[in-house]
Amino acid sequence: MARLKVGIQGAGWVSGEHIKAYKNNPNCQVVAISSRKLSSAEKKAKEAGLTDVKCLTDYDALLKEVDAVSICTPQYLHADETVRAANAGKHVLCEKPIATSLEELKAMRDAVRKNKVKTLAGLVLRWNPLFETIKAMIADDALGDVYYLEADYQSYLGPWWSGFEAIVSKRAGVSTMILAGIHALDAVRWLGSRDKSKAAKITEVTSLAGGYRKARKEMEWDGLEVLLAKLDTGAIAKVCSNNDCIQPYTFPIQIFGDKGTIKDNRVWSPHKFPGQKGWVEIPTITPDTPEVSHHPFQGEINHFIDCILNDKESHCNIEDAVNTHEACFAALMSEAGQKPVKLPLLN
Repeated sequence: MARLKVGIQGAGWVSGEHIKAYKNNPNCQVVAISSRKLSSAEKKAKEAGLTDVKCLTDYDALLKEVDAVSICTPQYLHADETVRAANAGKHVLCEKPIATSLEELKAMRDAVRKNKVKTLAGLVLRWNPLFETIKAMIADDALGDVYYLEADYQSYLGPWWSGFEAIVSKRAGVSTMILAGIHALDAVRWLGSRDKSKAAKITEVTSLAGGYRKARKEMEWDGLEVLLAKLDTGAIAKVCSNNDCIQPYTFPIQIFGDKGTIKDNRVWSPHKFPGQKGWVEIPTITPDTPEVSHHPFQGEINHFIDCILNDKESHCNIEDAVNTHEACFAALMSEAGQKPVKLPLLN
């Protein structure tokens, strides 16, 4: 069987992890890398040890070379590049956030529906080993019916990140929830469903924004958002995205069911552990670092390739990711109007 030809659009930080994962999958081959600067594409190819690869500055030229593309460019470019790929009949893995406005989100969704290509939104923590373990435990009734979830994204976002200056404006950064907290927001959706291959849907959002760096003119969007959400399962969720916090990166999780509780990697479930006298610790990798190399890209990209080859839809495709992104935009609407906002927002 011929290997799928893959292109990488963008030669920044995260693209190296995409290339590494594709190289480790025997069913595909990276054949082209495109960037605004040819030197950047060439440098990325050299770093990855790719020799039989085209380095380009023309995205449309890249699309002519490939079956699928990973979009690893700045977030304000994602929608246009996804639409162009879908219209060219190419399968798309788009890094998060996939869109920076509702208009972009609708254009992407409609293009994918029209062209029937396979897609994956880069919400990579669905493949984190702790998330995979928790998801399996919830499906196995370890917690019973989940009625409340919390997930927080806590990381000071500043000059330590090479891309920080590019996202301090409202136009580019949009919000802390769309930029970073979207991982936590997607976590409560994913872990809020007992279906092994399905996420819960958010039906209503109420949100407040705060922090201190916006008032100091250090950036144009609030560094703190705290969101309450209703899920279609009947559960309630609280999600906080805090990019103003002075501390190392943390991603705390709490899940409460009528038969048990999970706090980070600790489980209390007398239903599954009769006679339990202490928390049972899950000995696995937790989402506790901002380093991109720590994230489970291999599982994500193996899943993407499998969906293409076996003609099946991902649980994390663009159609599904619309709900997660809608909730981010609903949070901004709720903060502005000081009232709850119901979903869906798109027709």
